[in-house]
Parts: sequence; structure tokens; C-alpha cells
Amino acid sequence: KGDAAHDLLLERIPTLVRSIGHPDLVRHAEVNEDADALRAIVQEEEWVAFVANGARLARRSGVDDRPLEGGVPFRSPDAFRRQVTLPNRGSLSGMTIPAGVTVIVGGGYHGKSTLLRAIERGVRNHRPDDGREYVVTDPDAVKVRAEDGRSVQGVDISALIGTLPGGVDTRTFSTPNASGSTSQAAAISEALEAGARVLLMDEDTTATNLMIRDRRMRALIPDEEEPITPFVDRIREMEISTVLVMGGSGDYLDVADQVLVMRDFEARDVTAEARSAVRPATTSLEGPSPRIPLPQPPTKIRVREARRIQMGETTLELDAVDQLVTRRETRAISLALQIALVRLADGKRTLAEILDEVDRLELDDLSDRHPGDLAAFRRHELAAALNRLRTLRVERS
Repeated sequence: KGDAAHDLLLERIPTLVRSIGHPDLVRHAEVNEDADALRAIVQEEEWVAFVANGARLARRSGVDDRPLEGGVPFRSPDAFRRQVTLPNRGSLSGMTIPAGVTVIVGGGYHGKSTLLRAIERGVRNHRPDDGREYVVTDPDAVKVRAEDGRSVQGVDISALIGTLPGGVDTRTFSTPNASGSTSQAAAISEALEAGARVLLMDEDTTATNLMIRDRRMRALIPDEEEPITPFVDRIREMEISTVLVMGGSGDYLDVADQVLVMRDFEARDVTAEARSAVRPATTSLEGPSPRIPLPQPPTKIRVREARRIQMGETTLELDAVDQLVTRRETRAISLALQIALVRLADGKRTLAEILDEVDRLELDDLSDRHPGDLAAFRRHELAAALNRLRTLRVERS
């Protein structure tokens, strides 16, 4: 504690005070203020995301998050272009993704996944010169994917997967070792339970049998013999927006509200060409029933890596939580987990209610030791950590 106080009081704070008014600090503040203002516009207009013209979306590599030198600047298709006014940047044009079902298509290596990754990271602000400073997304957008081997506890996946062999009830599905399809179905249900308003999916990281079931397979195996209802059959029943990257299946074109094609890292509107003449009838799909996490005793916690937490004898692996970025976030989440499971989980509060309680806390409330190395996190990454904890036990409300 003494070393941390010395560093904070005699090193960091004096350095910050001396930097007040420095052009770089002012620029950081203005970019963050603009991003917050843009996110407020996105929410007010009920858009999913805004991608500024001129944004540099491509990264140098999987381990180098700087913008790719010579990358193609983003340019919005005319049909999706909107103009906004920000407090510091002023007038800015870019592509809006409206509410509904958006499908991003295109050949391999043409920028589909690059665009989706920029959108998924748009739930947070970026520093100046990142290239994605003005790529902003609804703060309740959640990336979901298949995750073989993860733990699932008492999740209602019955909307997508019916009764399994052996009479397994998928309304309260639990397993220590989920398959691709059951893990993705759980991720969708968990995101909805935590309050997600937008789902983001990339075909490359999804379970194919949960996403589509073509006509020939339906003819070979009748629906009554197949427990999986593919997501394409449910997507318009869910009262939630979805952005999907698809490269190998055209089934989602029939249910899309808007379709973008990426060619040579340029976005084009092909909605008119892709739209089906007859759209399937839609009904409302009831959301997952609430779960009540059971309390756990306090345990020693250590953050080993940016996406790995050691909780006593249990290793919590978060490699598939794509929107979790820094070790500081993970450190804060690890402390919030203790509060959620030890203090708030009382056998009465639902998971969503526990997340609401944690949302009301400040970072300083997470620990009486004032570690000084914490960063703000979303309820969705905390929910993802809770849901992947192998010691989690739940009941139905």
C-alpha cells in the first residue's frame, strides 16, 4: 500500500497536473467527449452503430492493434450515410447500421470480419489516431459465439434446442463441457438475460448446425427428429437487433432488413438485390426465464492474464469473450465477481438483479485496498464471467 500511495501521490498526480493543458491531453479529452456524444446520438436514433467515413478499421496484425498502414479508409454507402454534429469535431458523416437484422456478406479477405470487429469494439472509446475513434456502437451490443468445452449452468436454451437424447430438459440446461451448438445457444440466452439489445455474430466462430439447416438436410432428417431449431428460423421472432457476418449461406438474406457487401474493404448496399419477395411470418419469442445464482464462500482471486482469472482452485477462462480487452477490466471484473457471489447472491436475487446492483457501484467500491489498476467494465462482460464460472450454481425463479 505504501509503494502504491507513493507512486500515486508523488509520481502520477504531479505528472498529470503538469500535463494539464498539454495539446495531447486536450486532444484525448476532446476525442472521448465526441465519442460519448456520438454514442448518445446512436442510442437516441435507435441505431446499432455508426462508422465514420475515413475510419481506418484494419489492424496491423492479431497482436498489433495499431491501424494498418496503407489500409483502405472506410466509406459509407449512400443509403446508409448520415450526418451528425459533435461538440469538438463538428460535422461528421458516416454509415449508420439501423435497428433490425443486418447481414454483412462478401468474399474471403474482403473486410467483413474487420468491419464486425470494429463494431464490437465500438462499445468503448478509442484513443486518438487509433483509426476507430468515431466507430461507436450501442453500449448493450454483445458478441456471441460457439465455445466448445465451456461450463453452462441452468440456462434456458429451449428456444433453439429442444429436448435432447436421454430426456435432458433444455429449459434448465447444465453441462461442464458444452458443445458448439449448446454453448452458442447458451451465449444467446445469457446475453438476453443480461439485457443485451444487439447481438453480433461472425459465421467463422459460430456453430453451423445452430445457424442454418438447408433444404436437403431438412428432407433427410425431418424437423420432428432434430432438436435444433436453427437461429435463422428464430431471428425475426426475437425483439432484438442482430448483425451477422455471413460468407457461406444465403439463408439469412431472406430474413435481413439490410444487406451490406464488402468488396476490397469497401461497403456497398445490396439490400434490394438480396431482399426476398415474400418474408416469413413473424411471432414474438418469449425471453429466457430468470436464473438465481446461489451464494459462494469468498475465495482468493488472482488475475493471471487479460482473459484469465484464478479463483481458488478454479481457473476462469475468458478467451472467447471478444469484447474484453484489458487486464485492468479483468481485474475489476474479478473483484465484482466476489461481490456478486458472496455479498449479492442470496438465493433470492436474479442474475439480472445482481448485475443491476453491481452497475450502481463505483470502481472504488470494489475493494477497500484501492488497488489503482482497475478499469470500467460492462455488465455484459461481468455476466460472461459469471456464466463461465464452473462453480456457479443456479436455481429458477
